[in-house]
Amino acid sequence: MPLELVTIPCLKDNYAFLIHDAASGATAVIDVPDHAPILTALQGRGWRLTDILITHHHDDHIAGVPALRDATGAKVWGARADAHRLPPLDHALSEGDRITIGSETGHVLDVSGHTMGHIAFHFPESALVFTADSLMAAGCGRLFEGTPETMWESLSKLAALPPETRVCSGHEYTTSNIRFALSLEPDNPALISRASKVAMAREDVRPTVPSSLSEELATNPFLRAALPELKAAVGLPDATDAEAFAEIRKRKDRF
Repeated sequence: MPLELVTIPCLKDNYAFLIHDAASGATAVIDVPDHAPILTALQGRGWRLTDILITHHHDDHIAGVPALRDATGAKVWGARADAHRLPPLDHALSEGDRITIGSETGHVLDVSGHTMGHIAFHFPESALVFTADSLMAAGCGRLFEGTPETMWESLSKLAALPPETRVCSGHEYTTSNIRFALSLEPDNPALISRASKVAMAREDVRPTVPSSLSEELATNPFLRAALPELKAAVGLPDATDAEAFAEIRKRKDRF
């Protein structure tokens, strides 16, 4: 039975995610921008938090961890490479490590680029990947610490997951990301359709995440940087994939 997923808006535009295994009662949260909405979601469902999974050290993803740990006694999991910048960890993780939530095993991926030591959690049986600020809905995170080559390698790992995977990213940035994507591919029918769906969702104050990986592959310019049409759109038809990605990221930074 797949893990149950709950998307929790936090702060101005962050998301936390609960995953729950009904058979065992195990429940994990991925990132804790603020503890209060997460406790409210847990209490409303009668769930007990067993695990806190951290993707990276930025304050808007970890600020609520100490209070949530104190309130629930949950164990904290995070990247070994980032441990010096994270709340105290019960379990330090590296790429290839696994974490069990109830009956399902999650896999740890190093997706450095936005920050070094950023990790993602992939739960293949439930077709979920928690990417925070690496792969985002119609976008990707700014390169605060990593190089374009590092981020391209990370995004390529995520792009290789099964296309039905739901991408649970960390922010409600989709509207602005779509506007930028359309500046590069104004005639992309999948992108035009997605723009309409995103606009309707936001009018109804509904989250635009998670998204499907198949949708990202069809519309996200950062995943599409290797395609000839994207290289042509940024005037670099002969560029390497990483060079094209770097140019797209630069353009988004200025957009």
